[in-house]
Order: sequence, then C-alpha cells, then structure tokens
Amino acid sequence: MNKYDIIISPLMSEKSFDGIQSKKYTFKVDKRATKTQIKVAIEDIFGVKVEKVNTSNYDGKTKRMGRNEGKTAAFKKAIVQLKADSKPIEFFESLT
Repeated sequence: MNKYDIIISPLMSEKSFDGIQSKKYTFKVDKRATKTQIKVAIEDIFGVKVEKVNTSNYDGKTKRMGRNEGKTAAFKKAIVQLKADSKPIEFFESLT
C-alpha cells in the first residue's frame, strides 16, 4: 500500500480545529491501514515526528430519500499527535 493511498484527506470540524494548537491533527485514512502504517505515512508526507496515533472506525449512517433507504460510506479516522519538538503541519497552520 502506497503512503498516499493510506492518507485520504484531512478532516475539518470544530473539534479537529481545537486540537491544532496542541499539535493534534485529524485525517480520514484507509480502513485497512494500521497505526504504524499511518505514522510512517504522516512522517514521510509532511516531514514531522509523530508521537502517537489514535484510530476510530465509523459505520455508514442510514439515510432516506423518499421511500428509498441507503447508507453513507463507512470510514476510518486517525488522530495524530505530534512530538513537542516537531514542526507543525503547514497545511493546517494556514487555516487557523
């Protein structure tokens, strides 16, 4: 699995913005990725030092459109804590 296949996109929410000050960043990642793979991918892509990775699996929510019922896509979320001596991720710094 390629490191760019592991990290799908950053997640932007109020809770994820609050974590930027303490160097916690939230990403949507591949469902098959392990914490170690996520750590290596973040370090290689952004050039930072990762302290720890927390992951959560989310099931798709049930949605209705008239009589039809379906589900949204399931995904995996990773919260990445950087080391204190690591530089911040520049992409997120421009948002605050």
